Amino acid sequence: MKILAIDSSGMPASAAVAEEGRILAEYTVCFKKTHSQTLLPMIDAISRMIDLDPASLDAVAVAGGPGSFTGLRIGSATAKGIGLALDRPLVHVPTLEAMACNFFGSSRILCPMMDARRSQVFAGIYSFRNETLDILTDQRPVRIEDLVKELNALAAETGRSLILLGDGADVYRSYLEENLTAGYLFAPPNLNAQRASSVAVRAFQLIREGKIQTAEQHCPDYLRVSQAERVRAEKEPSLKPGSAAE
Repeated sequence: MKILAIDSSGMPASAAVAEEGRILAEYTVCFKKTHSQTLLPMIDAISRMIDLDPASLDAVAVAGGPGSFTGLRIGSATAKGIGLALDRPLVHVPTLEAMACNFFGSSRILCPMMDARRSQVFAGIYSFRNETLDILTDQRPVRIEDLVKELNALAAETGRSLILLGDGADVYRSYLEENLTAGYLFAPPNLNAQRASSVAVRAFQLIREGKIQTAEQHCPDYLRVSQAERVRAEKEPSLKPGSAAE
């Protein structure tokens, strides 16, 4: 089975082509260009480099959130367009589950986190049991103070240390260092951010579990409404956050 994997949920834009057990190509850029400028050219460059026949793809995997609203929409639209054009299924990979796969097989507790601003992060807590990803706490928005309490309690209960990764860990590094009582490591730069190869690794696991969808069914998981929607709801109380005016 061969898949195209895409991640544009955060600052990095990343694309990869993978067969189970092998990454054929990966292209990642973390620079101040929009994903609309980088993602399709990256996919095209990978395709030309490995002489990819699009018809040989069996599925398209995409980091489905949480993350940047604009980035998620670009990744989703790209994946849906390719899936529709090729008549291939999509694999919706939760962003933080993919990030946990940066440390596939680790015996530590893994906590990827993305900065959600206002003293919050999008975070999930994971561990590996052999080659199976265990979801200890599903991804959600959480105050950094509450996350630290949860991590301290979980580490004390299990006797295991932590690996912290993601831009949320960078933003709140000082707070984490001051308040974590558990043993921990911050991920090195090469394993700290979103990577399409990790989306692919998680996608193969989800495919084996039968968790695929059509391009029409795919929709990103934003986990909370956008700032623009919150401001609009405050100005127009009759509109609930997340609703759309016709």
